[in-house]
Amino acid sequence: MLDKKLKKRSVHRTSIIRGQVDGLMKAIEKEEYCIDLITQSRAIQLSLKSLDRMLLENHLRSHVRHMLSDSKQENRALKELVDLYALSNK
Repeated sequence: MLDKKLKKRSVHRTSIIRGQVDGLMKAIEKEEYCIDLITQSRAIQLSLKSLDRMLLENHLRSHVRHMLSDSKQENRALKELVDLYALSNK
């Protein structure tokens, strides 16, 4: 479950990202300057990384904290984090 404050921030951040993606799509359709397109794309990627950090913090503070206190779920929590780390390094 998402913290209410974090949920509000995450929805807001996602709305911003949607607007950024829509803007990039329009810029591509208009065949704007490549460097400008790349700059917009990089800004979107940074926004997504910021969203990831917020969601990961929520997961660690809530789900992982709970899972690590339960020996039956501890291995699952560790596997999730290792898998996430591996995914982030691809």
